[in-house]
This record gives sequence, structure tokens and C-alpha cells, in this order.
Amino acid sequence: MRYGYGGVVRFEFSFEKKYLPALAAIGVSPLTAKVDLSEKTLDARFGPWRCRTSVRNIKCVQRTGPYTALRAIGARGSFADRGATFGTTTVGGVCVEFKQPVKILDPSGIILHPGLTLTVADLDGFEQAVRDAAGLD
Repeated sequence: MRYGYGGVVRFEFSFEKKYLPALAAIGVSPLTAKVDLSEKTLDARFGPWRCRTSVRNIKCVQRTGPYTALRAIGARGSFADRGATFGTTTVGGVCVEFKQPVKILDPSGIILHPGLTLTVADLDGFEQAVRDAAGLD
């Protein structure tokens, strides 16, 4: 689901019910997980984690998935590509790649991530909204 207010479009995460207890244990719920997109910023909140960057920093966006639960559920980092994931479902997500890596999982900013995968409910709408905001295609 998505809705807009004051120039910001909000995208909610798609939660698979069977993962709700595990996600709640780390502070992630439908009330604490959302992505706000404006003509200037992408602001993703996932319980205690946050990724905020300018849409000018976005270099590409693409659909990904489906995933296995071990690779997708929760706040995760990849050793292979250093990307991060805010995951609530194994069905699929949208990977946003950045021109300059950003602070996501490490609040100190020592570890920066070149991309973030988000498992929002409206995958097509989110992908197109990011493309439009970032001036991609």
C-alpha cells in the first residue's frame, strides 16, 4: 500500500505473517517500518534502522527475488556485495543502488552500503516512483 502527503509518497512493507514474531523481537512491525519518497529524499525506516539519502544519489533501481528466508528476513547485510536489506517477505523486493555508499546498518557510519533492498507491498509502484524521483530511464 502507498499513500501521499505534502509531496511525500509513503510505501508500506509487505509483511508475511509467519515472520511477524521474529521481526517484532528486533523492533520491526507495520508501525515501525515504512519508506517515504519525495522529489528530494528517500527515507526508509525499519525499526531501529534508517537509510536516508538524496534521490540524486540513486544510480539504479530493480526488482529482485524471490528469496529464501535466511537471506531476506530482517535487517541484513551482504558480504558478497556489501548491500543491505530491510526484509519482511520472501516474495520479492526492490533493490536501490547508490552512487555513493550510505549509512544503513552501522549507526557509526564506519560500514557504508552501496545498495538497499526493500520488501515494500507495492513493488511496481515503488520501483517506478524511485525511477521518476531520481530521473532514471
